[in-house]
Amino acid sequence: MSSCNEKNSFSSANTQTEDVKVFDRDKTIGYFKRCLEFLPKPYESSDTHRMTLAFYSLSGLDLLGVLETEFTQERINNWIDWIYAQQILPDENNPELNERICGFRGSPFSGLPYNPNGCRASRLPFDASNLAMTYTALTSLLILGDDLSRVDKSAIINAMKYLQKDDGSFTQTYQGMESDMRFVYCACAISYMLNDFSGINIDKVVQYIKESQSYDYGIGQGPGLESHGGSTFCAIASLYLLNKLDEGLLSKDKTIFWLISRQESGFQGRANKPPDTCYSFWIGASLMILDSFEFIDYDQNYNFLMTTRSFGGFSKWPGSYPDVMHTYMGVAGLSLMEESKKLDPALNISLKARKNLLKCVFKSE
Repeated sequence: MSSCNEKNSFSSANTQTEDVKVFDRDKTIGYFKRCLEFLPKPYESSDTHRMTLAFYSLSGLDLLGVLETEFTQERINNWIDWIYAQQILPDENNPELNERICGFRGSPFSGLPYNPNGCRASRLPFDASNLAMTYTALTSLLILGDDLSRVDKSAIINAMKYLQKDDGSFTQTYQGMESDMRFVYCACAISYMLNDFSGINIDKVVQYIKESQSYDYGIGQGPGLESHGGSTFCAIASLYLLNKLDEGLLSKDKTIFWLISRQESGFQGRANKPPDTCYSFWIGASLMILDSFEFIDYDQNYNFLMTTRSFGGFSKWPGSYPDVMHTYMGVAGLSLMEESKKLDPALNISLKARKNLLKCVFKSE
């Protein structure tokens, strides 16, 4: 790992100009720590997604290698308990919803009492687990070193059966309205982390991904939709986790070409759009899964990311205010280039967290 006072290991003297910033790890560490304590007022509308906001900071600190040194074990244990308090467990007094709503919610927004052992009663009619929140809950637990022993794995797997639609896509929550590639990825990642794919129809997932590939061989959120860097990652990572890459991609080489074509300085998410910090991960991770990451211009990507830094965080574009999501994606993009700790590109967690998964779930060292 390079020091913040040294030139990046892949930035040559010929391309590193004097006005390009060098990644300041200490300021970014401070930014993530502040985001774990409080967030600005505009984040109030995202309170139901607090689980994911916490994941960005926890995983960012993990990738920077400082999670255990910056916080006491007591603090880490408190976060673990808070995550488990958002778990909706089977309720024998409510059999109609018993198999449909289990998993993790994003926060205690519904006013349920705090219980580090999880909740067995849904107090409000629409209180249910959320696929994205379940994904970030599990990844955060692994990042924090938890062994997932309090996770009701079978309840989560059974609940996913009610979230998959006939076309193969998934809704994010029971009786939800949205269904697209994002939640396909969450379902596949959850199944992988719990080592149980019985909750999803794999053939329908693969078919949905095939039908979502566009004429340019990028992948949209669903059939007939525009190719997009985020949904392309979700599809490629899902196929990888399902061990269906060769079957699911219509043309691996042409998809790689579409991905590589998204780089200007940084990476854009769609054709004819400006570069955006988060796509350094979405596109970069996709290329890494496809064993083609070496084709990117490392220096251009690094230099673009440095132009989006301010106040310790990363913003969407140069000149904008930083936010916790783009700060995490910026660090994840740098991690792919080994500026911070390496990460697993398909699960979007550090290799340390993945090692914890292998030990706790797969019983492998």
